[in-house]
Amino acid sequence: MDRFSVRPLVGVSACLKENGRRGWSHTVGDKYVQAVIRAVGALPVLIPAFGPEFGEDNAMTEALDRLLDTLDGVLLTGSPSNVEPHHYEGGESRDGTAHDAARDATTLPLIRHTIDHGVPLIAICRGLQEVNVALGGTLHQLVHEVAGRRDHRSPKTADMDVNYALAHDVEIVEGGLLHKLLGERRVQVNSLHGQGVDRLAPRARLEAVADDGQVEAFSVPDAAAFTLALQWHPEHRALENPVSMKMFDAFAAACRARAAARLGSPMRVAAE
Repeated sequence: MDRFSVRPLVGVSACLKENGRRGWSHTVGDKYVQAVIRAVGALPVLIPAFGPEFGEDNAMTEALDRLLDTLDGVLLTGSPSNVEPHHYEGGESRDGTAHDAARDATTLPLIRHTIDHGVPLIAICRGLQEVNVALGGTLHQLVHEVAGRRDHRSPKTADMDVNYALAHDVEIVEGGLLHKLLGERRVQVNSLHGQGVDRLAPRARLEAVADDGQVEAFSVPDAAAFTLALQWHPEHRALENPVSMKMFDAFAAACRARAAARLGSPMRVAAE
């Protein structure tokens, strides 16, 4: 059922992957598209991994500015690929690590422009890692090899409910954005990542941490609009998860406010 009579436009980051037919495809998991449609009540607008075609120069800046002028929010998706370590002055990439240079070249400048433009942003898994890097933070390439850290990777089964099952608790920082949204100090989350935050970006504020000390969520307090990065996957069965819905509801409200300001008229909430 439609939640809103006028739907905000939410940009959704895509990956660039070989398609098995001697070509490449820009891909977005359907779970992210469905979360934008059903949990946010917005129209998803897929953002291809076009970065290398522009370069981070005046052409890229103009393209991103024009894109963001039309959007009411941005959702950064998860991905099996890791941010290339040269973006955060990390060491050599480990053998066998999947990367997506085109996505890096698109999302890292996109994040900075999104925040500067006051466009609401929610970042999931790889998206959190991208926001941290875009704002000057660093990453662990393999969290499970860091002394004292758990293995945050998921099982790799054919059953997505097994892979996305609740895996561990996170502690919510008292008085932070996430605490205000959830009204709880501890929640259970799923866990499907190998890469993770090492040094938090200077502009970021810690919002949640795992029991092993791994960063699980952060916000950007000086951002003009709602900005929240999550290491777990709230999009999986979002409508069935009250914790996920509280976060998506807050993002949706920010997107509707942005749309109202952009269109010059209040958003009309449809009757349930």
